[in-house]
Amino acid sequence: MRRLKPRARRQRGIALIESLIAMLVMALGILGIVGVQMRALTDTQAGVRRAQAIRLIEDLGERLQSNPDALNNLTAYTTSPATAPDCAAAACTPAQIATFDAWQWHRNVAAALPAGTATVFIPQGGARQLGVMVGWSENRFNARGTVATEAQTTALNAPLTVVGTNAAGAGVECQAGQSCHLQYLQPTQRCAPWAVGGVGLYCAN
Repeated sequence: MRRLKPRARRQRGIALIESLIAMLVMALGILGIVGVQMRALTDTQAGVRRAQAIRLIEDLGERLQSNPDALNNLTAYTTSPATAPDCAAAACTPAQIATFDAWQWHRNVAAALPAGTATVFIPQGGARQLGVMVGWSENRFNARGTVATEAQTTALNAPLTVVGTNAAGAGVECQAGQSCHLQYLQPTQRCAPWAVGGVGLYCAN
């Protein structure tokens, strides 16, 4: 009786394994593209917020220019008053205008930037200047809408340290966990105190 030779077994499943490997490579590539897009979006948002901070500081500078006696009331701009007279509804003195501007401006910062804060100070050796530091939270939430972890916050926060010096020589630093922009304003005196015939202001124009 003649024995039949066993047939060679055909390998099966190779096409399936190749398909799975191709899908894995494609998924990794898509995840890489999404990661790059998220990083680009984060950088774009950071640029937009810094531009907002610069615009807010420019707004404070314009308020200084509008105050007829800003130089003699610079200290009023260094505080964040809880209340202020409504100088948009009635005439105010330069001191009241400074208080109103500081009150309104600090609220604009808080409304325009995420966790927005502002520190206004008279710099050391600069009695005719104002230092303005605006800070904001760069990444408060992760992609799922939850609070970012400590590792995520450390990795995403800008490494730049922003420091100023006030009139007393103390450092004015960016708050922990925030990105900041520091700028110095040079207010001009549009009007001068006038005491002839009573106390008031003299404006050349």
